[in-house]
Amino acid sequence: MKAVFETGGKQYYVSVGDEIYVEKLNAKDGTTIEFTNVLSVGDKIGKPYVKGAKVTCEVVKTGRAKKLYVYKFKAKKNYRRKQGHRQPYTKLVVKEIA
Repeated sequence: MKAVFETGGKQYYVSVGDEIYVEKLNAKDGTTIEFTNVLSVGDKIGKPYVKGAKVTCEVVKTGRAKKLYVYKFKAKKNYRRKQGHRQPYTKLVVKEIA
C-alpha cells in the first residue's frame, strides 16, 4: 500500500519499508513518529486529508547533509562572497500505513 503525507512543507510518496530523508524533526534516534497529515492512502484521496489515516515511521538518525557552497560575484567590481550551508535532516523508515 502506498501513501502520500506531508511534513516540513513537503509531500512524500511512500510505502512500507521505504527510507526517506525529511526536514529535521525534534525526535530522538530510535523513537517512532506518527504523521496524521495524510493526503492519500491507496486509492482514497482526502479533502485535504484522509480521516483516521496515519503513517508510522521510525527515526533512524538525525544529521546534516554535505556542505553546499553559494558563491556570488560581479564582474569587474571586485565583489566576491563565498558562503557554506549544511541542511539538517532526519532519516526515517516507514513502518506502517493505516
